[in-house]
Amino acid sequence: MKHVLDRPVWSALETRQRTFAEGNDLARRYRPSIIPFAATATADPESLHALGRLVPAGETVILAQADSIVLPPALKATMAADAVQMIAGHALQTVADPRIEQLTRQDAAEMLALASLTKPGPFTLEALSLGEFWGVKIDGRLAAMAGERMKQPGYSELSGVCSHPDFRGGGLARLLSLFVANRIIARGEVPYLHAFASNAAAIKLYESIGFRLRSGMNIAMVQWAG
Repeated sequence: MKHVLDRPVWSALETRQRTFAEGNDLARRYRPSIIPFAATATADPESLHALGRLVPAGETVILAQADSIVLPPALKATMAADAVQMIAGHALQTVADPRIEQLTRQDAAEMLALASLTKPGPFTLEALSLGEFWGVKIDGRLAAMAGERMKQPGYSELSGVCSHPDFRGGGLARLLSLFVANRIIARGEVPYLHAFASNAAAIKLYESIGFRLRSGMNIAMVQWAG
């Protein structure tokens, strides 16, 4: 039996985050205003055809899964990359810092600006719909943030971890990663995350705080081929 995290997008959209989904039991995507991830139930022709119908001309979606990515004729890949999925199956170091505060929709524009600058992964103004985000502000500026994205039964994804270049070197990414991961664990869930396989610095950081490799992942950005 496949693990629920082998196709994390599909597992999230058919369970805990179904309310954010477009599509059907063959293929689903998050509503475009939230995040650009999509997935199929399987790689059978019918599911792939359904995926093709979910991606209109001019839009790009991202696929992320442990098995090889197969595309229908209607779609083409504009980027493909190897990634890793990491998981923390045990208690992590407890951290506390009075600077950590929950971010709200009032912070959304500054969060989007930080994500656009540092590129931790797809981020939109509606990302706060998926889970809590926490940050540290220094001199009134958002210096770093981290939050939650995809959710499956028993699991929540740590995502959006980034620090402004002006404040790097102060351990803020580590601090917020531990803080958010521990909140997930406190709910009785298991935190996990994704990183590009080429991002050795990020992988080293996550290993140092207690995450371990669960699986290699395939990532592809795809768009209409017509």
